[in-house]
Amino acid sequence: MTETKVDETHVYKICPSALWREAERSGVFHGAPVDRADGFIHFSTAGQVAETAEKHFFRQPGLLLVAVEVKALGAALHWEPSRGGALFPHLYGPLPLTAVRKVMPLPLDSAGRPVVPQLGD
Repeated sequence: MTETKVDETHVYKICPSALWREAERSGVFHGAPVDRADGFIHFSTAGQVAETAEKHFFRQPGLLLVAVEVKALGAALHWEPSRGGALFPHLYGPLPLTAVRKVMPLPLDSAGRPVVPQLGD
């Protein structure tokens, strides 16, 4: 695991609304099937969300974008390089909903691309 310091105040999770509603009922998010298979919850920075959305969530309706406070995740959040070398945030453990700061709809445009709202830290 890489422990490189990344200056971000929030990280973002794209999640199907049904899966997120389940997490809201239980009070904790254990990740999507891909997260559980990989052993960590995948997040993106504000600058990575649009590419992540288009690459992995094209033509998938009913998505939410969940903003999570980095400091609230503590030592369980690790920054690790992707194949292209960019550092991506990965959470090793469940996401406590107390760390969530905002949940936003992630609609699709007419071509099926997720429309990412303006994000800023």
